Amino acid sequence: MLVLGISAFYHDSAAALVRDGDIVAAAQEERFTRIKHDSGFPAAAIAFCLAEGGVDLGDVDHVVFYDKPFLKFERLLETYLAFAPKGFRSFRTSMPVWVKEKLFQKSMLRDFLGKLAGSGRWNGSLLFTEHHESHAASAFFPSPFEEAAILTMDGVGEWSTTSLGIGRGQHVEITREIHFPHSLGLLYSAFTYHTGFKVNSGEYKVMGLAPYGEPRFARTIMEHVIDIKEDGSFRLDQSYFDYCTGLTMTNAAFDRLVGGPPRRPEEELTQRHMDLAASVQAVTEEVMLRMARSIRRETGQRHLCMAGGVAL
Repeated sequence: MLVLGISAFYHDSAAALVRDGDIVAAAQEERFTRIKHDSGFPAAAIAFCLAEGGVDLGDVDHVVFYDKPFLKFERLLETYLAFAPKGFRSFRTSMPVWVKEKLFQKSMLRDFLGKLAGSGRWNGSLLFTEHHESHAASAFFPSPFEEAAILTMDGVGEWSTTSLGIGRGQHVEITREIHFPHSLGLLYSAFTYHTGFKVNSGEYKVMGLAPYGEPRFARTIMEHVIDIKEDGSFRLDQSYFDYCTGLTMTNAAFDRLVGGPPRRPEEELTQRHMDLAASVQAVTEEVMLRMARSIRRETGQRHLCMAGGVAL
């Protein structure tokens, strides 16, 4: 069986070709377009994967997209209704893109695939999997383990921001989830934003900055911003964030808590910024360790596979 996996229309578009469970080829679109974090349809990456496999698109049994757009749209609507009318600016900004493009991704994908195949419109098998299932599969199936616990953590998929599960043979089962707006990935991105780096691409810079600082804000974060349970589950105090209702990650209350406003990208990095990076890194590691211990107890598994942006 030939399966073509596609990630697109968000950031770092990519494709992978799998034959009978073995990866034939995988590539990010930016490698071909030279556009960093290219979010467009990965036509060049798909062409590369097919060429590496010595096949045409017509030979592919299933094309699988990495998440479910309608569930994401549901989250957007429910979040707005939960915070309305406070989040109208954010809602008004995002709605045109959804109405014009994202709600029609299935049709768009068929059109793009048709152009790639030279057939006008592609009518083969097109499947959609949940975001965290895609992450979990990407970690477990290439691993050397027949069985393993799986921990996935990122900003947000459709609803899930954290998921715990187990992989056995050819199957992945998600057993527990934490849902938006409570997200360790978005907490990390909030500090990415505050320290002057770009969200969804600059988090690695915060991680690299962390060793130069002291985690002097870690206790403050855990006392005020994130409530961490013994099993690693957590909740964020939304009064410090703006990502549900506004156009930025954080707000004035967050600024007061950490001792200053967000750094502008051109400004010099100070010791406070380094200490903030060290602090959010320490908090992140504490949550991850508690989660890992918890899933070890729950599943009895000796092996752990990790996926998602936070697993970086």
